[in-house]
Amino acid sequence: MGAGVGRTATVAMASAVLVGTSALGYGVVRWTAGADLPTSYAADTTPATTGPTAGSTAGPAASTTAAPAAVPARVERQVTAPLPAVRPRAIPAAGPRILGSGDHEARVRDLQARLRQIAWYFGNVTDDFGPSTVAAVRGFQAKREIAVTGYVDRRTLNRLAEMTRTPTADELANRQPGNTSTDAPLDPRCTTGRAMCVDKASSTVRWVVDGSVQRTLAVRFGSSYSPTREGVFQVDSKSRDHVSTIYETAMPFAMFFSGGQAVHYSSDFAATGYAGASHGCVNVRDRAGIEWLFDQVSVGDKVVIYWS
Repeated sequence: MGAGVGRTATVAMASAVLVGTSALGYGVVRWTAGADLPTSYAADTTPATTGPTAGSTAGPAASTTAAPAAVPARVERQVTAPLPAVRPRAIPAAGPRILGSGDHEARVRDLQARLRQIAWYFGNVTDDFGPSTVAAVRGFQAKREIAVTGYVDRRTLNRLAEMTRTPTADELANRQPGNTSTDAPLDPRCTTGRAMCVDKASSTVRWVVDGSVQRTLAVRFGSSYSPTREGVFQVDSKSRDHVSTIYETAMPFAMFFSGGQAVHYSSDFAATGYAGASHGCVNVRDRAGIEWLFDQVSVGDKVVIYWS
């Protein structure tokens, strides 16, 4: 007689792990071995066929235990649980008005100069808080997530102060480096005779004949360790194609006024602007302009270097 040999039903186990989100914003669950799988992945639990009973003519069974059905190592599927919505950041309420439309005072000029430093205000600064200032303030507030009012409260003023520096006297007077249409005053020593009037405040050299400005050119000066000298000098010599014997650099249209210091064309100034500095000379970046000036100036003409 033969005894029937059953097999133990094997059920695959898997663990569900949230592994990411789909492009639509839903979570993705990964099933892996270790926890109950969905029913369709359960192993076969049908009793196994046993060996032959007594009197049977069948051959011996190939195996006494059936292998469990194959279980996928892991299965991915999407679930339709939306992710939590992100709430927008709350903007604090506006504070009391400090400066606003219609105001006329020096603090408005300082405000405009600071806004101009970070390209929110354009043009000359004034003491008047008009429509252009309102628009600039509104734009700044919107960009910095401050309540958009068009007037200046404490939060706006503090944020602006963090992003800017104290305006210089030149900025408050609308004297920008390289501005060849400067209205900076002439030094009294420039108003008689023939003079190259070099103003460090407006970064300009003006050719002045009997008090009348003939032409203005943008200039830059020496660095802190080799400053351009200030005072009244005269042109000692001229050299159209001069090359420095110390620095071995070209100094075209050089007009020397104090030892090795001269007014001359600078290719570096033309290329890099105010990021550089001279070794004490007055650099000019307009080649055509300095060539014209070179032809006007004579040895013995005055050179006045000052701060307006």
